[in-house]
Amino acid sequence: MRAVRLHGVRSRRVCVDEVLPPRAPRADQLLVRVAASSVNGTDLRLLRGAVPVTALRGPFPLGFDVAGEVVARGPAVTSYEAGDRVLGLLDHGGGGQADRVLVPQSRVALLPAAVDPAEAGALPLAGLTALQALHGAAALHARRSPRVLVVGAAGGIGSYAVQLAKLAGAHVTAVARREQAGWLRDLGADEVADRDDGPLPGGGERWDVVLDTPAVLRLAEVGPQLADGGALVSTVPLSADVLRAGAGRLRRRRVRFAAVRTRARPADLARLVRLVAAGRLRVPVTGRVPLAGAAAAYADGGAGRGKLVVVI
Repeated sequence: MRAVRLHGVRSRRVCVDEVLPPRAPRADQLLVRVAASSVNGTDLRLLRGAVPVTALRGPFPLGFDVAGEVVARGPAVTSYEAGDRVLGLLDHGGGGQADRVLVPQSRVALLPAAVDPAEAGALPLAGLTALQALHGAAALHARRSPRVLVVGAAGGIGSYAVQLAKLAGAHVTAVARREQAGWLRDLGADEVADRDDGPLPGGGERWDVVLDTPAVLRLAEVGPQLADGGALVSTVPLSADVLRAGAGRLRRRRVRFAAVRTRARPADLARLVRLVAAGRLRVPVTGRVPLAGAAAAYADGGAGRGKLVVVI
């Protein structure tokens, strides 16, 4: 079968390789015929070397999202049958950009007939990160009339976050390049700030939640612009030294920092895909490439905004 793989610790070349198919599923595993995956920031960071792959003695299989059809199941599977359409988030071993993949049933959810598999392939990692950052780390659902700032709003995580925050009743300010303003307003942003003016808009406004998707902000600079009880949520942890430096002052105002750790929760996947099926959440697909063209898509740097889908 075919699989998109990253070659070399130094060269970091992406190739579409002919590889052996997965073995028969064991225990609670599903063998899924993949219809679509997508390019995420994790894939691009692996390509740039920003995420060290210390165990990269051989080619690393790319792709952490998967949408497709179950073709076989392990003996301990209880929730799925051959022929079921599913979407899921793979673990750190990747492998979603391939003809077939093994995935535990605990990492997938059913895919409704109303949802295009190509769109579903762009939902798991970015959608789950946005959902769990806002409603888990930031407790957005428990806030009254919240004001939310999304930094990196035009990316995969950010474009979901803008919509999910708006669905929660928030006033949403998106930070992105000026040329993305119309697209982000169409997704639901109330205001769009030009990122060339800095990651934090001026004007003295305070936010209840700041979601920093590219992880460029520091707690000390964000703290004064958070409302009492506000939260800065990042996609990466801050160092212990940085947290300790502002801990006392921020504790008095009940301001806190949280790093989202994305979990493959089937209930959260099901929640997202229900919103898509109902037409309330748009999957921000801005490009599609066939599996054979995935290497060229990586050479171009992935999607400039939204999600780039790899169609198998």
